[in-house]
Amino acid sequence: MGRIGGLIRIIRPVNALMVGFGILVGVVITGGLTSMIPLSYLALAFVTGFTLTGSAMAVNDYYDREIDAVNEPNRPIPSGSVKPSEALALSAFLSIIGLASAWGISLECLGVALFAWLVMMVYSSWGKRTGFPGNLMVSTCIALPFIYGGLLTSNTPSAILFSLIAFLSNTGREVTKGIVDIEGDRKEGVRTLAVSLGPRAASLAAVFFYLLAVAASVLPLYLNLVSIWYMPFVVVTDFGLIYGSVVLIREPSRENSRRVKNSVLYWMLIGLLAFAAGGLF
Repeated sequence: MGRIGGLIRIIRPVNALMVGFGILVGVVITGGLTSMIPLSYLALAFVTGFTLTGSAMAVNDYYDREIDAVNEPNRPIPSGSVKPSEALALSAFLSIIGLASAWGISLECLGVALFAWLVMMVYSSWGKRTGFPGNLMVSTCIALPFIYGGLLTSNTPSAILFSLIAFLSNTGREVTKGIVDIEGDRKEGVRTLAVSLGPRAASLAAVFFYLLAVAASVLPLYLNLVSIWYMPFVVVTDFGLIYGSVVLIREPSRENSRRVKNSVLYWMLIGLLAFAAGGLF
């Protein structure tokens, strides 16, 4: 299971599932239940999100292998369970599947998928070293699944607000991640906010984006874009983001930031459930 387990871990299955699920949620919140979308299109849409995310994670680990040797030595490449060449081959394989799946739906979907793929590749090969602009590249890719889902229903405008919420919360998480990775990033010349301004300033920036996401999460209900069933889930997410913000400001240490970063991923998953529940019921 060593090699196989490493190949599974390198694609970050939880992240890949979230993006695939996010596309389906994008379909739901833009009226997909009444659009009579073929199940085959929904399956292809999920596969697009899952495989392109997995591809991005694998290629990112390839380019980050020296940084991870310092920051995350247990990751597949620095630990030796996956060879760098295997990570590249897996990324290429998943990229082909993802883009082909998008093409199977429509040229518009292929265009969005190709744009997301290009942004992910630019980020991994160059953008990460820019620091905060690189954080925005990642968040763009996290926000695009809702737009992609809206393409299937030809109703992208209503998906933009949900994309914004995802963009803001993930930007906060990326800035928090910069605090976790500060040691290796500084060594490799990656200009994150944590490296450039210090952990304290980076924690304040992360909290700013978390709280903006909380404020924006009220708007879908106010604009009557979701049902009341949106509320129970989004309240949990908002509480988690606020609590994480307090914890991060109190102690912007590497280990504490790691805990916040990891927890935010699950708050974002509950936020996805909020979007889905608000569109389904």
